Amino acid sequence: MSRLFSMPGRTGSCAAALLVTTLLLGGCKAGGEAAKAGAPDGQQASDAVPVEVARATHRAIAASYTGTASLEARAESQVVAKTSGVALAVMVEEGQVVQAGQPLVRLDPDRARLAVAQSEAQMRKLENSYQRAQKLVQQQLVSAADVDQLRFDLENARAQYRMATLELSYTTVVAPISGVVASRDIKPGNFVQINSPIIRIVDSGKLEATLNVPEREIAKLKPGQTVELAADALPGRSFTGTVDRVSPVVDTGTGTFRVVTTFSGGEGLQPGMFGRLSINYDQRADALVVPRAALLEDGGEPAVYVARDGKALRNEVKLGYDDAGWVEVREGLKQGDEVVVAGKAALREGSAVQVIGQEKAVAAAKAPAAQATKQ
Repeated sequence: MSRLFSMPGRTGSCAAALLVTTLLLGGCKAGGEAAKAGAPDGQQASDAVPVEVARATHRAIAASYTGTASLEARAESQVVAKTSGVALAVMVEEGQVVQAGQPLVRLDPDRARLAVAQSEAQMRKLENSYQRAQKLVQQQLVSAADVDQLRFDLENARAQYRMATLELSYTTVVAPISGVVASRDIKPGNFVQINSPIIRIVDSGKLEATLNVPEREIAKLKPGQTVELAADALPGRSFTGTVDRVSPVVDTGTGTFRVVTTFSGGEGLQPGMFGRLSINYDQRADALVVPRAALLEDGGEPAVYVARDGKALRNEVKLGYDDAGWVEVREGLKQGDEVVVAGKAALREGSAVQVIGQEKAVAAAKAPAAQATKQ
């Protein structure tokens, strides 16, 4: 009998369990549907990509070519000794300003003085002989050929005398140009060989910087255009110069042409300084521009993402001039369009976006209205 009654007991337990399970599933389903019904707004907010935007606006923009170059002195001289000898005195130091013709080094002149005295004595002897021969030729005691030979010897002696005098002048080395002593490779007591460089002088009053510009710019750059220079050694300062010369010939090997710019020396600029140059060759007073950071770098046509109605829309644009972090947009945008400048990498066409800082601006705008309603 016990076995007969145990089966209905198990059946009742199973039915109860089945009932509880059904109720639980029904509750879960109802709860899930309720949660699903309430999710879209929150889910959309969590899926929105946070971005930063900037408005397309009108401003002046310049067309320019930029490049880098080192400054060089327009005039520079490597002073060499034109004769050999021992340096008795060195009369300048590095950094000293000198004028053209100023004595720099004095070499031992004794050997050159002896050569001058010897050549002068020979010249005087031949002058006397020639004068006597001219008197004797009138008396037909000396042939005309002998007189001609004496005249030739005298001219040769005079040339040797002038050469010896010139050699003596070379014992005083003078500055060929005005400028600053950049280096000095000689000390008193050194023996100087002929044609050996001993002093370097640079004229820092005029400085040059040479750019090798791509040939596509050859029609845009002209002499007289303004050049702005920023030197690494003088941060925060800007120097103005001009385009001095533009080469009309393009180097077939590099596809570039030379543009020489000039700057006034002083005010800290020195030969050898490295600088960044910008040559402005055109300017638009009222151009529609966006930050350069807004341009997409996906290898396609120039484009930007425009944030509109909470979506990111890809707009192809036609660009113009590029200047100081701004690019001109000639087609594809209008004033006031908000272009994405940060967060572009996570965007696709139609992506939901959340503009950073927009919530705070909306809340700040609503706060005064809410307070007025309570009052």
